Amino acid sequence: MTVVRYPIKEIEKEFKVNQDLLDKMSMFGTTAEIAGDELEIEINPNRPDLIPMQGFLRSFKAFTGKNAGLKTYKLKEPEKSFIVKVTQNVKEVRPYTVCAIVKNLKLDDEKIKELIYTQEKLHTTIGRKRKKVAIGIYPLDKIKFPIKYDALKPGNIKFQPLGSKKELSANQILKKHPAGKEYANLLKGFSKYPVFIDSNKKILSMPPIINSHEIGKIDESTKNVFIECSGSHLPTLDKTLNIIVTAMADMGGDIYKVKIDDKPRLTTPDLTPQKTKLNIDKANNILGLNLNKKEITNLLAKMGHDYKNEVISPAWRTDILHEIDIIEDIAIAYGYENFTPEIPKVATIGKETKRSKINRKISEILIGKEMLEISSYHMIKESDAKKMRLKSVISLEDSKTEYRILRPNLLIPLLRTLSENVDAEYPQKVFEIGRVFKPELKEQNSLIIGLTPGNFTDIKQILNYLFEMIDLEYEIEESKEDSLIEGRTGKIIVNKKEIGYLGEVHPKTLNTWGLKMPLSIAEINLEEIYLLC
Repeated sequence: MTVVRYPIKEIEKEFKVNQDLLDKMSMFGTTAEIAGDELEIEINPNRPDLIPMQGFLRSFKAFTGKNAGLKTYKLKEPEKSFIVKVTQNVKEVRPYTVCAIVKNLKLDDEKIKELIYTQEKLHTTIGRKRKKVAIGIYPLDKIKFPIKYDALKPGNIKFQPLGSKKELSANQILKKHPAGKEYANLLKGFSKYPVFIDSNKKILSMPPIINSHEIGKIDESTKNVFIECSGSHLPTLDKTLNIIVTAMADMGGDIYKVKIDDKPRLTTPDLTPQKTKLNIDKANNILGLNLNKKEITNLLAKMGHDYKNEVISPAWRTDILHEIDIIEDIAIAYGYENFTPEIPKVATIGKETKRSKINRKISEILIGKEMLEISSYHMIKESDAKKMRLKSVISLEDSKTEYRILRPNLLIPLLRTLSENVDAEYPQKVFEIGRVFKPELKEQNSLIIGLTPGNFTDIKQILNYLFEMIDLEYEIEESKEDSLIEGRTGKIIVNKKEIGYLGEVHPKTLNTWGLKMPLSIAEINLEEIYLLC
């Protein structure tokens, strides 16, 4: 949950704040309470579009019957100079940016605080603490277009960051500036750092760290702003930019497009509504209702959608990935309080499966060896597959996120988990039990164990204990495995059948994932264990 605070005086321009309103907000899917002169609201993680006060009011007004249906915004075509050139240098650091310009804003101290508050909340949530998305907002009139999004060596970056009284180099910012120290890990290991530079050679910012004090600070005299979002996943950047510019439009601003000179070339923001097919019979079957098309149309309008032959949804909604998300919105609009609970006509008694018992036993054994159980996505990124040079993968045709490949093993998610926790205390002893998907379209449950720092002997001792506790005998035969060190790798054999492997991860693989400590692993096909135990 994300907790946001809105001034009650602003909310009361649209609604009378009382217990009835708080109850309605609860039915909307948010929890609200009065905290002094503010309204404190818990926003679900799947609805970052509700983080700006303007976005929340837009959606909640529709829910209560005011301005129901899809809201649209007019985008003005980019002026001739509104161009951001993306260089090849940034592709290894923060490869993408999307931008916009909003003019004719009337900013006061309260609205500036709202924008900064929204920016930081989006950084923390959808931006994953600026790792996935970093947002910059600048006074347009101090910038000369076109702008270049480039990456330079730290020694070539020097500017006065926000909150500093003097000019600092990139490395000084990362070591001395509060924001630099907090987010320095996001640039760790890179030889070049990203920067936005205008045509006067002035640095606007060094994302995802800090803006320039000279041309990166808005105040009450600012009427026109330039907004950029940089990061690693283009669809998420698009949604984030849409959330920000529509909030500014609700403040009274006019949205202008910006040309992004990249490969491929883009013009952003793109507020084209997304379309989702809806099967009415399926919706009624899932919800246990008997709604007709007109009733569903009215309910979807309360959630900000239009419905004709397809459901047409706002471009700033990040949570509409599938037909089931539309059905959930129908349920919210219908009102969970209006559903009639029913006791199932068939009584059943739950029973733990054999597989579940074995999984639980293995978990308890490894936890007893002071190991930490982890759980990762069933999907991996295309970049993960490239790092491991996978030749054959199972990909989704139309993934809505950067995770689009079914994981073929548990090693890849283990390496990603460890790479994202290099600053955590060592030793790191972890394991995961989960489903993997083989290119021949076979699914299986697997177990992976990782020890860092660890060697072949360390991982073999863990296996000895595990197999002794589950009362199975195993053998090891020397073998070769991709990503592991030759001569320190072996097959795991049970009943003359290979069920897995163990060994030490090759230094080249460790370096690819940014890991500096030696790592030993074992991965086992549990399907064979289920048959033998």
